[in-house]
Amino acid sequence: MSGHARENLTALYTIVRREVTRILRIWGQTLVPPVITMSLYFLIFGTLIGRRIGDMGGFDYMDFIVPGLVMMSVIQNSYGNISSSFFGAKFGRHIEELLVAPVPSWVILTGYVLGAVMRGLLVGAVVLLVAMFFTTVRVPHPLIAVSTVVLGAVIFSLAGFVNAVYAKKFDDIAIVPTFILTPLTYLGGVFYSVTLLPGWAQTASHFNPVLHMVNAFRYGLLGVSDVPLWTAYAVMVSFVVGLGWLGLFLLHRGVGMRG
Repeated sequence: MSGHARENLTALYTIVRREVTRILRIWGQTLVPPVITMSLYFLIFGTLIGRRIGDMGGFDYMDFIVPGLVMMSVIQNSYGNISSSFFGAKFGRHIEELLVAPVPSWVILTGYVLGAVMRGLLVGAVVLLVAMFFTTVRVPHPLIAVSTVVLGAVIFSLAGFVNAVYAKKFDDIAIVPTFILTPLTYLGGVFYSVTLLPGWAQTASHFNPVLHMVNAFRYGLLGVSDVPLWTAYAVMVSFVVGLGWLGLFLLHRGVGMRG
């Protein structure tokens, strides 16, 4: 390994270690709230309301919403981690140390994204563990389940990075989750099958990337999906490439961080 590659690897490891340490140090804020929230979803929607709803897509309602709730927790925590962490670095002015250091933009972006993905996957795993207290969780297609969760976490980590780049104050961090992320999540088939919607609504729903993530993950856990798997993966990979390119461009140009 060349000296330059070793330096990049050291920088990447340092950024990821700092992010993971921050997540674990404040575990009461990063891990506990999502578990409590999702436990309430399982209890209220899955147990109480689910008894009146009955089956959904040929499955018990509790089983049907488990994939959506796990994916929702992964998305929200991946997004929230990087948007708050990177904006905090901007606000504290220590991001400038990274910008002037001989560290490539892709190392900085990858380090922050990996940290956010780690939080998303950790929260998702804990939520899945909680789901086992309410129903029997099976994973007939583990490769699809794992790859979907990772791609979803990467997508919304990159989206959170873009939000943090353009944010000028802490209030700006809450705008996108409130007015964009939350509606996309609730309209992404977490609590219902898209086949229940009228034709025009089904067509409109297919423009929602969360729908593809939730259904691909649902296929991994239940073996059913409202959208073709190849379409879901094409959408997810396209978002990874597009948002990754945008993140690198913004970081390389120093948008929102210089001057």
